[in-house]
Amino acid sequence: MSDLSYLILFAVVVFVMLGFRIANQYQRAVVFRLGKLRGIRGPGLYWIIPAIEWQRTVDIRTVTASVDQQETITKDNVPVKVTVVIWYSVIDPVKSVVEVQNYDGSVIQVALTSMRNIIGRHTLDDVLKEQEKLGASMRQTIDTATEPWGVKVTRVEMRNVEIPETMQRAMAQEAEALREKRARIIKAEAELEASVKLKEAAGLIMENPAGLELRRMQMITEVGAEQNTTTIIMMPSEFVSAAGAVAEWAKIAAGRKSV
Repeated sequence: MSDLSYLILFAVVVFVMLGFRIANQYQRAVVFRLGKLRGIRGPGLYWIIPAIEWQRTVDIRTVTASVDQQETITKDNVPVKVTVVIWYSVIDPVKSVVEVQNYDGSVIQVALTSMRNIIGRHTLDDVLKEQEKLGASMRQTIDTATEPWGVKVTRVEMRNVEIPETMQRAMAQEAEALREKRARIIKAEAELEASVKLKEAAGLIMENPAGLELRRMQMITEVGAEQNTTTIIMMPSEFVSAAGAVAEWAKIAAGRKSV
């Protein structure tokens, strides 16, 4: 075999070896031949024609992207600074290469626009209390815009919401007023319940006057258990009248004996 044959054989081997490629399980290769789309290769080992075909590798794993903090205006004209986190992945590698130049940057830009539009349609209370609902609305809007690019948005969350200090003070005062309102309502309900119980107790005592005396004796015992210097005992008017009558009778009896 001549030297030319060896040279040709060596060139063929090198040419074949240069065409082998390997794609990981989470990668797909979009192959073009002379500028025309030829299809998808991978995962694993595959071969392309060197110098005629070229590829662009696409990662199909879920990407977590944090949108930089943006300042926007709510429906009630309150400026807020919002940070959003997006989870998305490529479901159609061909569209992600052919339909858009840079799908990562495009997804972020769509997220910024959607965030401003959605927050602008809601009040500050909605932004603070219904973040999960707003995140779902943003996800649907972004996913609709990125679907032609072969990108699927799976989740959107509002990670942080900052409001002006003046608004924070106003909200703190409002929260304090609400707490005071609840405390007063609870106290009023407790007094109402206590008055109802006292009314029921008074009814029971009226049915059996002896119960009043038992309660009075119990109260005297409780007061006597404490270290008090003075104890005031409340006696019923019937006892006072009876004691006065006994004293008067005793006085008359003593006068008769002296005579």
